[in-house]
Parts: sequence; structure tokens; C-alpha cells
Amino acid sequence: MGRALDVVDAQRKTGPHASAERSLGIRLDAASETPLYQQLFDQIVERARTGAFPGGFRLPPTRTLAAELGTHRNTIVRAYAELELAGFVSSTVGRGTYVKPSIAQPAPLTHAAESAPTQAAAFPWASLVAERAKSEPLERFRRIGRQVARGEFVNLTRMQPSPDLIPDDLFRRCLDHVMKTHGPRAMGYAPDEGVPRLRERIAEDLVRQGVPARAEDVLITTGSQQALDVVARALVDPGDTILAQEMTYPGALRIFAAAGARVESVAADREGPVVSSITSGRGRAKGFYVQTNHCNPTGACVGAERRRELVRFSREQGIPLIEDDYAADLELDGVPPPPALRALDGEVIYVGTFSKKLIPALRVGFVLSPPSLREHLVALKHTTDLGTSTLLQHALAEFLERGYLVPHLGRARQAYRARRDVLVSTLEKHMPKAIQYDVPSRGVTLWLRLPRELGPEAVFEEARRRGVLVSPGVLYGVDGTSTGVRLTFCFEDEARLVEGGKRLAQAIEALLMKKKGKPAQESVSVGML
Repeated sequence: MGRALDVVDAQRKTGPHASAERSLGIRLDAASETPLYQQLFDQIVERARTGAFPGGFRLPPTRTLAAELGTHRNTIVRAYAELELAGFVSSTVGRGTYVKPSIAQPAPLTHAAESAPTQAAAFPWASLVAERAKSEPLERFRRIGRQVARGEFVNLTRMQPSPDLIPDDLFRRCLDHVMKTHGPRAMGYAPDEGVPRLRERIAEDLVRQGVPARAEDVLITTGSQQALDVVARALVDPGDTILAQEMTYPGALRIFAAAGARVESVAADREGPVVSSITSGRGRAKGFYVQTNHCNPTGACVGAERRRELVRFSREQGIPLIEDDYAADLELDGVPPPPALRALDGEVIYVGTFSKKLIPALRVGFVLSPPSLREHLVALKHTTDLGTSTLLQHALAEFLERGYLVPHLGRARQAYRARRDVLVSTLEKHMPKAIQYDVPSRGVTLWLRLPRELGPEAVFEEARRRGVLVSPGVLYGVDGTSTGVRLTFCFEDEARLVEGGKRLAQAIEALLMKKKGKPAQESVSVGML
């Protein structure tokens, strides 16, 4: 009787030093007339063609695979050599053998393929993907994202602290202390609502900022993105309306779209959303998403009187306010913002995060909600991820308890203020006069208003050609239109902000000259950065 050599079985061991790598489902039949090396060749080619072994996938080392398959190493060596000769793989001494990315993928699945299970074919994913996954905000994001090539750029799109502003040493001390004092208890699942000590510290910190909160009000989430997601899941049925100011955070637009919502644009001026322009009445909208202290992308802060108008509108129309305060604590000129919507009305859903002011990789956010909504958010949170990292929650609580946050904020605000000022100074010196902007007093973004003859995507493309990345406004418009681009000044240092500002000014000047029919200035080589 022939034997099939199959090592997918996790119980099998081959010698005292058996590798943790498995043969990935490959079977060799010693009784077959087909030579073993040819069997291996055929199975690897089949997996490469179906995408099971994608381009760039590293095949197991010859000794490891031979041991796993219970065959001689020369069999594996010969199969790999034949694969390389046929152009399916490439091998480099010391690095390994990799599947080549140029192998043709199969045609989409057809009825004929469905009736022949041995025929390799791709699934018709285009028809299987849900319509929500193909919504306009998500398609817009994918379209722009595909255009951002890798390379050496001054990056005015990255919205996170630069490495020198991340308190890694202080946080490491907190992590070490948690591991010493909590040990394995810090490595299990967290309570659905979050670790109690962190909820207490966040409530205290919110009170410091003028936002009334108790520990029982705080639901810990995996970043503010998850906070928005569970809120959307709790409120939105497919076809429901969510209100949002006309230019807003694209991550929220994608979340609402994925939930099946129809997002209705609300006009805004420099004081915030214009309540009188809202056409949705009671029962038509499930929520009103607002970034009060620093709108991403425009940098606008909702004025005190406008906040009171929003609360009155919310109460009169029965439309809950979703307040996203992602930029809390990032006042650059020492002037505190007006009271939070949540401070004016306990029915406001308030979302916050530590990503912008502390450490993005923490992925710790939170949401305050009315008590009657909280139990639904907790259940949805649990369904989504079974809990945010217990270890990181304890470490952040330790960071807050030691009083590390406030001094860190002072240092971060000083750096952001200096970077904002140097970027603004550069724009003042080099940017064409047709471009307008306001100097933000908080947050980490600056919004350039373009003349109508300049499309944001054209500016994005020309700036990228010249070695600087900016965010085109089409990402932020509720209706997909915009006449501006967003710049961030938190990630790059001052010298690179100067260079980026100059290059962006050159890009815009070239586009304006082209509109006038004049020759544009030659772009500078990216390699000079």
C-alpha cells in the first residue's frame, strides 16, 4: 500500500529539532508513478497560480521542508531548482526561495469552473463584496491611497506625533511596572467596559479639561475609530441619515457609510456648522457628527454660541450629537476652547483618544454616552474585539497616575507650536497670494483654500512630483467635492516643514502658471531631500 506524506497534522514530530514551520498542506505520494520532486513542483505551481502562495512568499528552507515531508533533501533541492528554471521562484543564497510576483492569476470563476472542482479559479469577489464596502467614501479613500507611492517625501499628511515626541522611555517604565506588579493578570481579557483603574483616571483627566465624567460613564475602546464604529452600529440602520459638517474627518464618513448610513452635508462657516441650513427634521436623522475643538481638515473651532445652538437643535429635533474631541489638550496659543458639548448636555455622545497627544500605537480611545445607550455600546464593543489590550490599559493608567501626561503635553504643545509657526512663515514667504489659509490656534492641521481653477487632486499630484505629500480635500467633503488641501505639521521637523512648504508653493505656482499658459518652473529632484 502506498503512503501519503502529509504533515499538516500538528501532532507529527520529525526529530528533536523539528521546525515550527509546516509544509502548508503539501502531500507527497511515494506510491505514485510521478517522481516526488515533480509532485512538489506541481503543487507549488498550483498554489502560486491560485494566489495561495502570493508573490514574494518565502518557501520553507529545503532542510525544513524535507524533514516535514519525510523525504530526502535532494528531492526538495531539485524541485526548487526546476521551479527557478521555469521562472516560478527566485532563490538567493542566505535569503531563501521566494515565489515570483509575476505569475499569472486565474480568470474569474465561471459556471464551467464551478462544475470542475479540480480546476483552479478565482472567486468572483467583485460580485460577492457587500455594497457597503464599495460605498463612495471608501472608494474615494482607495483611489487616493493607491496614488501615494513609496519614496522619500516631506510628509504633510501623516497625522501622528513624530518619534521624538513619543515618550517611549516613560511608557516603558510603566509597562515594566505593570508586568512586575500584575504579571499574568495583565495578559488576559479586559472587562468589556475597560480596566476600572483606567476608566477612573480618564474620568479625572476629563474633569481637568472641563468635561464632567465619572468612571462608570467611560467605555474604553480600541482608539476613537472603534468608538465611532460602535456608536454608528448602535444608531444606524441601512438608509438612515447622519448629519455632518460639509468638510469633516474621512474616517468617520467611511464608518457611517460602512454602517449603511446616508450622510447629509451641513454648511459651515468659521464658527462651525450653520444650524439654520439643516433640512432634516425630527426622526429623519439618527445623529449629528461634530468635531468641536479642531475640525479635521479645516482646523476650525466651533464657537461658544454655536455650541449652544447645536445643543438646542439637538434637543428640539431629537437628533443626538456625536462630539469627536480627538484634538483635546492641543491648544497651541494657551487659549482654552469653549465648553464641550458634553459639558452643556449629558445626552451628548463624547468621543476621545490618546493617539494625537500621546502614543498612536496605544490604540486607546473612549466614549461617554447617555446611560440608556451605554449597554448597547458595551455589547457591540465586546462583539467587535472582545476587549482592548489589558496590558496597554494598565500601562496607560500607570502613566496617568504617575502624573506623566501633563508635562508631556507641555513639551508636545511647544513643539507643535514651533512647527506650526515655521510652516506658516514659509507659506507667507513662498505661497502665491491666491492661496488663503487661517492660522490654527489648536490641533495639528492647516487648511489651504484653493482658487476654483485649481483642483485639489491636481495640487496633490504636482506636489507629489516635487517630493511633498499633502491631503487633497476630496477626501474630506461629505459630497466628495472640495476646493482645498490639508497640511499637517506634527510629524515632520522644522527643517523639513520649511522644505515641504517651499516645494508645495512651487507646485501650486507651476499649476497657476500653466492655467495662464506660461511655462512652469522645473520641479526639484526628490532625491535632494
